[in-house]
Amino acid sequence: MNHNTPLSPRPLHHLSDVHHRVLTVARLRKHGVSTADLNERCRPGGPWQQLLPGVVLLHAGPPTGEERLHAVLLYAARVPAGAAVPPQPRPPESPASRYPEVMVTGPAALSLHGFAAAPPLSSLDRIDVLVPRARRLRSTGLARIVRTPVLPAARQVSGVPVAPVPRAVADAVADLSDAATVRVLLSEAVRAGHCEPTAVVRELNQARLLSRPHVVDAVDSLVAEGRALAEDRLYRMVREYGLPDPVWNVDLRLPGGPHLGGLDAYWPDQAVAVELDTRAPRQDEDALWSEYARKREHLERLGITVVHISPRKLRESLEQQATVVRTALMASGDRDPAACVVVLPR
Repeated sequence: MNHNTPLSPRPLHHLSDVHHRVLTVARLRKHGVSTADLNERCRPGGPWQQLLPGVVLLHAGPPTGEERLHAVLLYAARVPAGAAVPPQPRPPESPASRYPEVMVTGPAALSLHGFAAAPPLSSLDRIDVLVPRARRLRSTGLARIVRTPVLPAARQVSGVPVAPVPRAVADAVADLSDAATVRVLLSEAVRAGHCEPTAVVRELNQARLLSRPHVVDAVDSLVAEGRALAEDRLYRMVREYGLPDPVWNVDLRLPGGPHLGGLDAYWPDQAVAVELDTRAPRQDEDALWSEYARKREHLERLGITVVHISPRKLRESLEQQATVVRTALMASGDRDPAACVVVLPR
């Protein structure tokens, strides 16, 4: 048999490189490859090889990392025999329609997101792929199936659907028992600007990983580091956008009275305060937000304007947040004088 002869009247040269090399059995059959021909080509020592059930690599030798990645996605996205094929509203060669309702997650996803701490794709023995919980699919070979009740919105990285960083981190951490490795992954997620600590911890909580002591220790470090980064951005905002210097990290008290709460920055002459919204993600967020709201209402009854700023806003729109604070400072002259409060270092 001449294995270099055309497969069918519908040649595959229109496909991109990796999609020419990794195809499903169903796709090959559409191109005229019979079962007998497929078995002959995939025999030991043959020119093709079956990487996963229903997925074929059209060359001999080890697959590349990219080929292994696309093979796993094709395996997870393939429609079982006899199942109805859902309509595809997108162009047939778009990543979303080529791999419907699946995405890479775990260490492979972090590698695609550019994590220095993630192993290269070529070194992974398996690739995690996220699918809806109802999918009847089993892990096999280099494909590990991870089920979820609700699929997150995938990010497209080099034409591949990839889980968002918080979800990918949680799926990677699920298999880790070393606290130092977990801490490095969580730290890179925040330091490199991929996401906020709260997003990572929320995913860890949903995955029920916060009962593991080594994960809890890493989360405590992550939250502290995330707050330190937000404070640094707050200092930079004041400096770069020419705001008057506040007093930093203070507690307010009524003279001879109760403690009013801690603030990240306070301008006594204008009675304007900034508080970073760094709620601890493991706490009851509704209860904690109610505590924030009560403190804010109490201070504002005393004539103190409180500006809440999230770490994400400081990262994504620093100039806009500076404008909000400047507006509050300028408006202070139009308000009644604030009550006298005692300002103490926190």
